[in-house]
Amino acid sequence: MNLEYKHLLPQEFAAGSRVWIYQSSRQLTLSEALAMEPMIEDFARNWQSHGAPVKAYANLFFGQFLVLMADESSVHVGGCSTDSSVRFVKGLEQQFGINFFDRTTLAFATGEKVQVLPMNQLGYAFENGFINSDTLYFNNLVATKKELEEDWIIPVKSSWLAKRFGVAAK
Repeated sequence: MNLEYKHLLPQEFAAGSRVWIYQSSRQLTLSEALAMEPMIEDFARNWQSHGAPVKAYANLFFGQFLVLMADESSVHVGGCSTDSSVRFVKGLEQQFGINFFDRTTLAFATGEKVQVLPMNQLGYAFENGFINSDTLYFNNLVATKKELEEDWIIPVKSSWLAKRFGVAAK
């Protein structure tokens, strides 16, 4: 699986630009992704905070992750504008029959695809070798562009999962 994505991020955005990652409950079909992309681009182009345009970026990655980014160098994204982004994503959920807000599933790069596993199955996955310390984990808790570039796709041994499941760095 090609996990290159950094070249798609806007280089002109500040390292501290805010990031929100929404993980889909399932892989989007090609037709769904193609239908969703112009909607996402339109939202980013028209996103406003207190009547001022937000310097925003949005993209789908790996057919599974919606990434929103706001460079707050000139316009701060407040509560109302954040709420508008959540409403937008909830609208996508309804339209496409997916869930972007299930925080009980985690995503891993396994072979040639993204594998989404419920947290309650992770112990089993570790015990049976489906996931190990070197498996790549999508750390959707990243909050800035810099973190997105450096800490989004990391080995399990470098994530909070290592401590939680007693995974030692090998």
